[in-house]
Amino acid sequence: MACQLTFLERERISQMFHAGASMAEIATELGRARSTIGREIKRNSVVGEYSAVAAQSLAQERRRERPLLRKMDRPEVSKFVRSRLVCCWSPDQIAGRSKSEFSHDHRRQISHQTVYTWIDSQPPDDRRHFASFLRRAGTRNPRGDRRGRIPNQVSIEGRPKIVDNRRRFGDWEGDTVVGARQSGAVITLVERKSGYLLTAKVRDRKARRVARKIKARLENLPARLRRTLTLDNGKEFADHEHLTHQLDLGVYFAEPYCSWQRGTNEHTNGLLRQFLPKGTDLKSISWQELRHYTNLINDRPRKRLGYQTPAEVFGPLVATET
Repeated sequence: MACQLTFLERERISQMFHAGASMAEIATELGRARSTIGREIKRNSVVGEYSAVAAQSLAQERRRERPLLRKMDRPEVSKFVRSRLVCCWSPDQIAGRSKSEFSHDHRRQISHQTVYTWIDSQPPDDRRHFASFLRRAGTRNPRGDRRGRIPNQVSIEGRPKIVDNRRRFGDWEGDTVVGARQSGAVITLVERKSGYLLTAKVRDRKARRVARKIKARLENLPARLRRTLTLDNGKEFADHEHLTHQLDLGVYFAEPYCSWQRGTNEHTNGLLRQFLPKGTDLKSISWQELRHYTNLINDRPRKRLGYQTPAEVFGPLVATET
């Protein structure tokens, strides 16, 4: 069974649909079934018009209204996991076997983390029972262990609702594009309303260095043009409090595995990959080259801007403040 369509896939469907492409052509482009594309456009069109943003919103709303059925609430999944735990299979082995045995039914596939979480959620006696079959007796990832998480992060749920509407300038999304074999990285910062891109090279993704680079790119902007910054959960953004204090900037974090919550940034990273494809040694790219690629992207007209460019929309705002 296919996984849910992503926001980027919906953007591509919208582009090709409005360009007159057939369902079969769109399906081939995305590697999806033709019926999936047809159902997506039929279910998520509004007054006969298909928009990626509206489609994503409608799909999310349906998922929220759908009764929550956890994987381990399914009898067949629960039986599969329990029977293998008592045979001293590790959660990783259980997860791997579920993917091979049920390759065409993702509802019966389960991740190792889900197994650990389920064990941890059981009443004390049951928890001890199932943990006793694990090699380390369930000591992996104990409840409440916060190692590996970014401290003091504020979820996107706490972000001002006005940011969602793109009605003001100064709300940014941020990420890093990584080179081959971790060979350097490029920080990408995209202004949500205009799509204007700022970039910076870093030789590694150490949090302090990344924070300094972001500060350097944003600090010369007037306060009204740097209101919020929404990031993913990469460890390179662990020094986010430095940005908040130095720039008086609201920093928020998208939920894990919800790249659509930073859809503008994800789309722009894809544009940058046209010039810096995966496998590129980013340490060998000069800042002059990066600036050239950034300018090319900012000088492309955008349909949602009435075919103005991000530079034409955002540039004058900076000029009037200087």
